[in-house]
Amino acid sequence: MDIQATKLELLKIILENENSEFIQRVSDFVNKEKKDFWNELTVSEQKEIKNGIEELDRGKRVSYESFLKKIS
Repeated sequence: MDIQATKLELLKIILENENSEFIQRVSDFVNKEKKDFWNELTVSEQKEIKNGIEELDRGKRVSYESFLKKIS
């Protein structure tokens, strides 16, 4: 079954279902899946990632081999 057919089948199941608990569980699942991981990070973690991206943009890079030596 292709993705479009699967979506239509799911939609049909949801539309035909009158069980409010089921609908709420589906809604909760969909909302959970939509969460952006960025919002789950602490401000400190977000800052570190932004700093890393800025360093890469400025050309400041470390080779993989160098990194492995540094952490081992």
